[in-house]
Amino acid sequence: MKGIRGERLAGEFQKEISSVISGKLRGNYPELSAIISVTEADVAPDLKSAKIYISIFDPDTRRAENSFRILKDNAGFIRRELSKVMRLRTVPELRFILDGSMAYGEKIDRIISKLEGEDEQ
Repeated sequence: MKGIRGERLAGEFQKEISSVISGKLRGNYPELSAIISVTEADVAPDLKSAKIYISIFDPDTRRAENSFRILKDNAGFIRRELSKVMRLRTVPELRFILDGSMAYGEKIDRIISKLEGEDEQ
């Protein structure tokens, strides 16, 4: 969604979804990974759907995958909690997408560090 209203709505969705995950969802599922970030929210102009980009940092990849599965399975619960706090006629259907940009950035940092180490030798 473009425009000032779209950016504002996307920011609100990002903030509120993060709040629901860290609050009520973590209370129901204590096995969630420690660091789960909502990196971006892309809301459709008609407010029917929203892509929510999630970044999960956990050294245990199995636990990170399980946390993402829990988020996807509880999209309806998160949507219902959003309807309680956001003043919208309809709350969009949420689709969670795993954001790999942090892992990609970490990989690039390791490559650069490795190259800098080779230059010093």
